[in-house]
Amino acid sequence: MKKDQIIIFKNRGLISIFGDDALEFLQNIITNDINKVTTENSIFSALLTPQGKYLYEFFIVKSDKGYFLDCEEAFVDEIINNLKKYKLRSKVELENISSNYVVGIINKDKFGEIQKEVNNTSNTITYRDCPFFIDPRDNKLGARILSPLEKLYLTIKKLSLNIIDEDDYFAKAYKLGIPEKGLEFLKDQLFGLEANFEALNAIDFKKGCYIGQENTARMKLKNKLRRKLMPIKTDQQLKLEDEIFFKNSKIGKVLIDKPYPFALIKMYDPDFQEFKDQDLTVNGKKCKI
Repeated sequence: MKKDQIIIFKNRGLISIFGDDALEFLQNIITNDINKVTTENSIFSALLTPQGKYLYEFFIVKSDKGYFLDCEEAFVDEIINNLKKYKLRSKVELENISSNYVVGIINKDKFGEIQKEVNNTSNTITYRDCPFFIDPRDNKLGARILSPLEKLYLTIKKLSLNIIDEDDYFAKAYKLGIPEKGLEFLKDQLFGLEANFEALNAIDFKKGCYIGQENTARMKLKNKLRRKLMPIKTDQQLKLEDEIFFKNSKIGKVLIDKPYPFALIKMYDPDFQEFKDQDLTVNGKKCKI
């Protein structure tokens, strides 16, 4: 993505979480530390099952009322309903504001220019009353923008940006080993650590209890991580559950198919370099991870 370009996501939703108990409420549920979220810093986090398995992933950004939760639009209602299960008597409100906001992304160098303009070098800044923040998973993915619809095009004009298609972004995320498509296929299929949440800065091991924390901590402390979600490089069209082989041994299966396939791969090397640059096979044809 060039400095004069912006991507407007078609599939992102926004949840507003606010109320006197919003901080404590989120801290007891999500994998990351909500105390890290300020007007100058945003986080990537997740909601796991009580067994520590993947449910949803999202970004959390400070808002005037409380917090914005930037997630897949298709999961907004599900996330709200899941969070409400833990609300009990907490003074917390959860509101779907997706119809009033859009999520975009710009080049990180462009973000640097805006930082200079507003005289703020933080990872999260406010520009024209909209939060801009560097992607906490990997800054190569640029900076995200959460903008009210009525301000979006004035902001684009002010920054002299041209709207481009999403495909370049999704392809880049895939090369970095970050799934952005097909997340619905991951639900309850793998543990949070297997979804690379530690590497993507989504887990804080010092924060204390949260949903799924016990199994996540045990897997980390006892070095039990033996599988990892990895992008599969192949010329063929893969299907869900296709099996990946090294020589004659099955080492994984496809969890996300088109257009950017990922498989859950089993390894014994703690650094997951065991099959790097090795010829693997899927459906009898070569592939790599």
